[in-house]
Amino acid sequence: MRVAFVGKGGSGKTTLSALFSRWLAHSGAPVLAIDGDINQHLAEALDPTDGTFTAPPLAAHLGDIKDFLRGSNPRIASREAMIKTTPPGRGSRLLRPLGDDELHARHVQRVGAVPLMVTGEFDESDLGVACYHSKLGAVELYLSHLVDGPGEYVVVDMTAGADAFASGLFTRFDLTVLVTEPTRKGVSVHRQYRHHAREFGIPLAVVGNKVTGEDDLLFLKEEVGDDLLTHLVQSPWVRSAEQGRTATTASLNSLDSLHSLEPDNRHALNVLREAVDARPKDWATLHRHAVDFHLRNARAWADAATGLDLAAQVDPDFVPGPPSLT
Repeated sequence: MRVAFVGKGGSGKTTLSALFSRWLAHSGAPVLAIDGDINQHLAEALDPTDGTFTAPPLAAHLGDIKDFLRGSNPRIASREAMIKTTPPGRGSRLLRPLGDDELHARHVQRVGAVPLMVTGEFDESDLGVACYHSKLGAVELYLSHLVDGPGEYVVVDMTAGADAFASGLFTRFDLTVLVTEPTRKGVSVHRQYRHHAREFGIPLAVVGNKVTGEDDLLFLKEEVGDDLLTHLVQSPWVRSAEQGRTATTASLNSLDSLHSLEPDNRHALNVLREAVDARPKDWATLHRHAVDFHLRNARAWADAATGLDLAAQVDPDFVPGPPSLT
């Protein structure tokens, strides 16, 4: 299952992405975390003592990734003809989570207990000539070609704010989790997120964060209604780790010590996992969204940019999923 964490800057989105990834790893579940935020802090959140990440970012090898994923698909003539929304078809190389292939071997590094891939930072060479969504194209292609099975998790820390909906990437998930604080500013993006999610039939759940009491919880319930799935209380355990206190960071980096997390927060992580596990895997809808956004991009700019009719890249008889692996 693919889970996206979105939210306003400062809501705790990256912290919760890391905490949920570690909670899954703590249970023994196979999990892959992806940092898709313009501010690349997920590695540090996964391991506050040594969040050093040295594997190459996905965006730095976008051409190689395209060559690898297009495989022998006759509808994609070259890497130049493949854009970020190009859907897989017969002949495309499909991926298994953390599979034994060159993409995972090159880009995945274990941080703490969690395998991680990163999109790459927005640097000075990009200023004025590129947008961050050009880097996120590698993540979109990865997820479009990924065949994940039951009990496997991909957790993506998305860019902050409503900008998460600025590309078709937001349709690539089984559940999108909006992290919000119990403040006016915290819930301000909920209506906009809900509108986009409902327009495209995207499952959305709200997780309250930094809740300090019943008044905070009541405020969240009044503002977001039935979208509120669960909430986390203020966590001295996490805050101490983020401040680099030795005893707590050691606890954070020990999977066996996650039981030290506050009981309310352990319960919230379990509720979140149960909600993810309860989602049906709808391969046909995931692929339909991919095709729809590909055709939108083709008409809007990509046909003119490539000089090709990119609608021809759509294989009408192909739907990804476990049967497509054979």
